[in-house]
Amino acid sequence: MTASVRSVFVVAAIGGLELVGRPEVTHGWYEQSALKGMSVGALAAHLARQIHRVPEVLANPVPDERPLNVVEHYTRSAWVTAGADDEPNVAIRERAAENAAIGHAEVYLRAQDSLTAVRAALPSEPVDRVVRPPWTAWNLSLDDYLRTRLIEIVVHSDDLAVSVGVDPPDWPDEVVAPVLGVLTTLSLRRHGVPALLRTLSRAERAPADVSAF
Repeated sequence: MTASVRSVFVVAAIGGLELVGRPEVTHGWYEQSALKGMSVGALAAHLARQIHRVPEVLANPVPDERPLNVVEHYTRSAWVTAGADDEPNVAIRERAAENAAIGHAEVYLRAQDSLTAVRAALPSEPVDRVVRPPWTAWNLSLDDYLRTRLIEIVVHSDDLAVSVGVDPPDWPDEVVAPVLGVLTTLSLRRHGVPALLRTLSRAERAPADVSAF
């Protein structure tokens, strides 16, 4: 039986939080991370925030509107096409720094509390549950929203691991598959079939960039 995205999200959240809790993250909290303009602490807090956000979003009012799908969500998200120093991405870095200011121990404990809340809440949510993330102007299905958080956790876990010189989590296939599925779809829309096909099969003809964002 294929694992549900809700159970997969919990697996990813546990793996991401284990990384946040590592002593290397504690020791490097105020050092520069692998991401421009973000300390290790800010990056770890941003990663932990993906767990916090789920109970917050579940508690947020939902307008009676058709939910967008994941591709529509990323197409409309300002940060996707913004430069690193444009307002949407600057705001993300500033929020991450604010969240990191409470220190490693408190970031980790708050994320643990949120993970407990998530594990209790998700199994009872209806199959057709719709949410409205407060930083967007549109609805998503709960499962599509969790897919966007999966991407955040997996991608930023790699960023954080590189930042502190440790291996990234060894994600199971059920975590990797939906992440790569969405990223591949977005890459195809941005670069086209030939670019992605050559990257995967013909290194001598591969373009320099097939990033999804």
